[in-house]
Amino acid sequence: MNAVNKIVLGTVQFGLNYGINNASGQVEPKEVEAILKLAYENGICTLDTSAAYGNSEIVLGKALGLSNHSFNVISKFPQCGKDVKEVFDNSLINLRAKGLYGYLVHHFDHYISHPEVWEDMSFLKKQGFIRKIGFSLYTVSQLQYLLDNKVQFDILQFPYNLLDRQFEPFIEKLKLYGVEIHTRSVFLQGLFFKDVHTLTDKLLPIKKYLEKLHEYCGVNGISMERLALTYVASNTNIDGVLIGVDNCQQLQANVDALQSGIRQEDIDFVSSINVLEKELLNPVNWK
Repeated sequence: MNAVNKIVLGTVQFGLNYGINNASGQVEPKEVEAILKLAYENGICTLDTSAAYGNSEIVLGKALGLSNHSFNVISKFPQCGKDVKEVFDNSLINLRAKGLYGYLVHHFDHYISHPEVWEDMSFLKKQGFIRKIGFSLYTVSQLQYLLDNKVQFDILQFPYNLLDRQFEPFIEKLKLYGVEIHTRSVFLQGLFFKDVHTLTDKLLPIKKYLEKLHEYCGVNGISMERLALTYVASNTNIDGVLIGVDNCQQLQANVDALQSGIRQEDIDFVSSINVLEKELLNPVNWK
């Protein structure tokens, strides 16, 4: 598979002001249309959204309605007081779709307290409205719970990047099970590009790891974007690499970065970095 074809275009920026380095705010509808056109022209065929991403589904649905391009759309069921079918049907209306490629449990704790959510999603899949169902995970313990309880899922999304490789021991096993694997947070929500001298006190413990990455990229003449993207995309067991962009220029830069392969020495360098403060790899703990 072409590395660019692995890109899954995240759309949270279409519905919310999102990202540690986002200075431009929510993406304008016209730019959304242009981004989708550029994505399609480069062989990117999967979009990721959620009912929890502000009005992302509505913006996306309008843009898709104005284009002649067909995408596989994945959405998510969020933590809420409504039942799955009601939220799902509303997502279909917003997205102007008759069905979805994928539908994920967005908030794992809600699934734990309301296990019937999974039964409802499974029923919608049996009815043919969804091709694949699964989970958006944040911790290895959540995955272990699913494996221990023999939950049958088709697709998983979890964080994986230059510093956060906690799910790595499970990836090959999941592929053997036939699970479609999508990774997110390839740039750690933009932290890899942030000036290390402007880090908050809470993030100072991971400054040394970021400096190590910046130094390596400088010495080897590799952009951080290229190292981060090619490292994740080069993993043959990963099917999709979720990225979010604010404009066409960012998307084109990501596409260009993936045109280059990655050297074994680059992979070895990344593998040598072991972040001890693993709680700081989750953006929830940055505040």
